[in-house]
Amino acid sequence: MTFVATARAGDAELDARIAAHRRDRPGAWRTIEADTDLDSSVATVGPEDVLLLDSLTLWVAWCLDRGVDPLAGWAPVERAIAERRPPTIVVSDEVGLGIVPPSPLARRFVDDLGSLHQTVARQAATVVLLVAGVPMVVKGSSS
Repeated sequence: MTFVATARAGDAELDARIAAHRRDRPGAWRTIEADTDLDSSVATVGPEDVLLLDSLTLWVAWCLDRGVDPLAGWAPVERAIAERRPPTIVVSDEVGLGIVPPSPLARRFVDDLGSLHQTVARQAATVVLLVAGVPMVVKGSSS
């Protein structure tokens, strides 16, 4: 298993969250800290490793913070994932279920992340929405 992490240290609270995730992650998992060029990180994953990408939410936020178009940046990642044989698991938050954010940047974030979710879901064999810890299969099978 290779874990591709998109969280970036930046403040005490986020740093503590990252540290907790690192402690909770199984020791046998290889971890790659991704950059905005997520495709480079995905390309370094072993050809037989299951890939766990966590999370699109943080990656999109990081892209927008650096002036990178996440939708354009996803295209090479999508190609890299399509070339893989083992499963790829992509984790993201569904932020579009809440209120409309008050700022233009926050609205762009919600829109871009929602568009990216649609793009990823089209390619995915299975899509699972987790609500209150209960998995709901949106696409594919639950087995």
